[in-house]
Amino acid sequence: MSDQIRAVRGMNDVLPDEAYLWQFLEDNVRDVFRQYGYRNIRTPIVEYTSLFVRGVGEVTDIVEKEMYSFEDAMNGDKLSLRPEGTAPTVRAALQHNLLYNGPQRLWYSGPLFRHERPQKGRYRQYHTFGVEALGFPGPDIDIEMLVLARRLWQRLGIDNVELQINTIGSNDERHAFRGKLVEYFEQHRDVLDEDSQRRLLTNPLRILDSKNPAMQSVIDAAPKLMDHLGDASRANFDRVLSGLKTATIPYVINPRLVRGLDYYNLTVFEWVSGALGAQSAVCSGGRYDGLFEQLGGKATPGCGFGIGVERLLLLLAEKAATLPKLEPDLWLVHQGEAADIAAPLVAEQLRDAGLNVVLHCGGGSFKAQMKKADASGARFAVIIGDNEAAAGQLTVKALRQALEQKTMVLQDAIAMLKNGI
Repeated sequence: MSDQIRAVRGMNDVLPDEAYLWQFLEDNVRDVFRQYGYRNIRTPIVEYTSLFVRGVGEVTDIVEKEMYSFEDAMNGDKLSLRPEGTAPTVRAALQHNLLYNGPQRLWYSGPLFRHERPQKGRYRQYHTFGVEALGFPGPDIDIEMLVLARRLWQRLGIDNVELQINTIGSNDERHAFRGKLVEYFEQHRDVLDEDSQRRLLTNPLRILDSKNPAMQSVIDAAPKLMDHLGDASRANFDRVLSGLKTATIPYVINPRLVRGLDYYNLTVFEWVSGALGAQSAVCSGGRYDGLFEQLGGKATPGCGFGIGVERLLLLLAEKAATLPKLEPDLWLVHQGEAADIAAPLVAEQLRDAGLNVVLHCGGGSFKAQMKKADASGARFAVIIGDNEAAAGQLTVKALRQALEQKTMVLQDAIAMLKNGI
């Protein structure tokens, strides 16, 4: 039996041959966020457990079953690895008084943690990009969020996502509706699975979001929250839908979309893709106007969404073949005592000129080094032997096209290489 230590199940390594796709995604996401005036915020991956109990909700799946929580051995504090990004962002905004001079558009990225069964696109450590617009009463900011997401899909070349949207009204409206929903599902308790029977007593709206096929006919016939909303909530939703039509963003109203976090109100949405199977949501979010108060602040509107990076990468998998790999421009081959001294200096001068250079290390024959240069994907090999070192020259050999090998001084080589690359 091997004693080799492996990664924790559901927490995955991203290897160099995969990382270029992550970097492509990250670069494009940051660019789009910047276009809309969102600024970066970074919060710790560990927070007090009470932040998520108060913010996300004590009877949500996240808090009840999925958080990685532990007691600090030094002082007994109850801490958790962050399972989502909105509550930490609002906590930071309150702690540092970020809204003292007006609303804030913020974005963040990084790992989140949930203790659940790993499956395709859903892991125990997963990564997110999130945006939070704090202090905007909306619904214009709701529309901006969705327009921003649409631009991101266009930028990435993703066209197989669908916007599903709903309104869940105000807290008071949901509380009144809750009684009607409990009364209905009590009449069909024998059809409910174990999870839904538990939610019937704690969070009955989440039953509407169940994917259990045996319950679908009962869920479809359940009362709809949309039918129990007041005029203000309906008018707000109508303005969001009108904005989407103006922006020519297709959408589907999904009355069963309720989201799994207690802080949401009014607009909720998901961008989903049938290409991902059961875990179809790529981007999820909505409005959370009560979260600031739940965390000890004054009433402040908020709206945001999170993108599941691993799920989005699954949609980008086909695109990976068309993306440029992160390959060096040059591989610097060298052999000989004088060449070994000169090569690192030449490599730095080539880098000063803006070229990406891998300096061969570890010795080896010219043939072996050239084989590595060719395998690297570099377009050119720069060769320095003792003769070149003595003459202050280097030899340039094209690896991807039929060009004559040439020996020249450094500045001529730089001009040629920059023109050829």
